[in-house]
Amino acid sequence: MAQQERGIRTQRAILEAAASVFDEFGYEAATIAEILKRAQVTKGALYFHFSSKEALARGVLDEAVTTDGVLPQAFRLQELVDTAMALAHRLPREPLLSASIRLSVDRTARTMFGTRWPDWIALLAGQLQEAKENGEVLPHVVPADTARLLVGAWTGVQLVAEALPDQPALESEIAQLFDHLLPGIAVPAVLARLDTSADRGARLVAEAAQPAAEHAAAAR
Repeated sequence: MAQQERGIRTQRAILEAAASVFDEFGYEAATIAEILKRAQVTKGALYFHFSSKEALARGVLDEAVTTDGVLPQAFRLQELVDTAMALAHRLPREPLLSASIRLSVDRTARTMFGTRWPDWIALLAGQLQEAKENGEVLPHVVPADTARLLVGAWTGVQLVAEALPDQPALESEIAQLFDHLLPGIAVPAVLARLDTSADRGARLVAEAAQPAAEHAAAAR
């Protein structure tokens, strides 16, 4: 069991190192040598877990779609907002997530591996469909269409914010995005009760981490 756990930790360290290299240099310029240096593992250990640079890129992209930090809410529309806000908080702090976007906008990598944007669209469309069935969204809303526009808008905001000289906080930018878009999506009674605060993502991630921390403390 201990050996298995070490293997899992090593695999994760390699994947995170690869993500940091992809995020910094892009796919084509990334080298196995730099990944080895950052992961602090042998070439044999890397190739035991990942057969190639291509496999590493696919592994990074497999981590792209995540709802970590999102907890059940009274409104499904709030869960949609929380999905986007938790991601906005985590992405600048987690190279695996930022690298997945770098790979997605890289033409070479996108041609080789595709993107996880269709998976994000499907996730948000499902949340919107349930919200519509609950009477939370306006009648004209088509979940699949709205989800596609939300994913495009979120990605565009992230790319622009990252490129601006002053690099505005992504969480604040995404909060403003929802403040502009939600009046065209949510029924007024629900809209008034949605939390789109810029610190929403940080609070969600911290709250979700508490049980894990408490469990770890109890195990010690």
